[in-house]
Amino acid sequence: MSEPTPRLVRFSGPKFLTHRLVLATLTGRSVYISNIRPSSPTNPGLEPHEVSFLRLLEAVTNGSHIEISYTGTTIVYKPGLITGSAPGSGASGGVIRHELPVGCTRGVSYFLIPICLLAPFSKAPMNVLFTGPGVITSATQAGDMSADSVRTAILPIYAKFGISNNIELRILQRSNAGPGGKGGAGEIQLVFGHQVRLPKTIHILNPGKVKRIRGVAYCTGVSASNNARMIEEARGVLNPMAADTYIFSDVSSAPYLPSAERPYLNQKRKTGIGFGLSLVAEFSTGSLYSADVASPPSGGIPPEDIGRQCAYQLLESVSLGGSVSLAAAPTMLILMAMGSEDVGRLQTGRNVVGSEPVIELARTLRAFGASEWAIREASHGQEGDVIVSVVGRGVGNVGRKIT
Repeated sequence: MSEPTPRLVRFSGPKFLTHRLVLATLTGRSVYISNIRPSSPTNPGLEPHEVSFLRLLEAVTNGSHIEISYTGTTIVYKPGLITGSAPGSGASGGVIRHELPVGCTRGVSYFLIPICLLAPFSKAPMNVLFTGPGVITSATQAGDMSADSVRTAILPIYAKFGISNNIELRILQRSNAGPGGKGGAGEIQLVFGHQVRLPKTIHILNPGKVKRIRGVAYCTGVSASNNARMIEEARGVLNPMAADTYIFSDVSSAPYLPSAERPYLNQKRKTGIGFGLSLVAEFSTGSLYSADVASPPSGGIPPEDIGRQCAYQLLESVSLGGSVSLAAAPTMLILMAMGSEDVGRLQTGRNVVGSEPVIELARTLRAFGASEWAIREASHGQEGDVIVSVVGRGVGNVGRKIT
């Protein structure tokens, strides 16, 4: 691999890879990322889900250039024009079909959230179908939220920035993590048809109070009674806190995959078996806080424990304070930074803005030329809340040529 030029923005390590690549695409800056698991004796370099994400970026852009070293420990990414599902790019019939490999250990939200950040700045509507043996629609042990939480807690955030038309996330086939936490054979379709020149500047300074709690209990390939047991346990914790609590139940059959075992090569086996719970607390001001828990691939945890753990996780998320949850904070801060050249303000909890993902996001934005954030104590709200002021860059032009 040739030596990178000084114009490249340099990073080290595999952490927050999606944020760095998304910001490189939005700002048009090339990046050089090194030291990607160089000391791993068995699997150095990029993992299957990271390579798959690079291929997805190549599909939704035109003119992107990706160089990966022989060992996979170094990559150079030069972004192109964000075209979405425009004819002649990576789309076929207006749909980009992206297949995830069987060794994928991350949930589909690992791919959905970054693509949703690119979609408003695309030249054409974004229509991506996630399919293949590696699609996991549930929450994962790696910390990924479920597709249900993306639909109910992440996508509604875009309406605050004036992006609300023709946005839909369809769960065509549910799946939990397969054996060893790898693969699931689910199917998800993301339709993002609202493109804007610049997101609106927001000023969200009033957290409000919890108005209602909604959720989805799902099970794949197991008895529907697991859903009822999770719902009953979760409501036992949440009902004293919020009377308007309703949790839907979704039961689906397990997907099938060709067997990899030699005696059964011509047969199919069930995969993605399990159950889980997604909860979302909606505030009177429109703020959304989510929680996700799913059964581990090895099993052994009763549905009651899943329901109770998810309910407590939601209460813990709400207790952090502010007007945005920890899961949604990076999305909101990136959209604020990519907005018009004006000051946007967002009230958050001290532990949210002080978390590792948000701190690293601030450093990454600074590396790409964004303004530094101003942080001050909030005058109202929970004790310890702070107000983050972000100046937009005004670079989110639709259909612009990135060089």
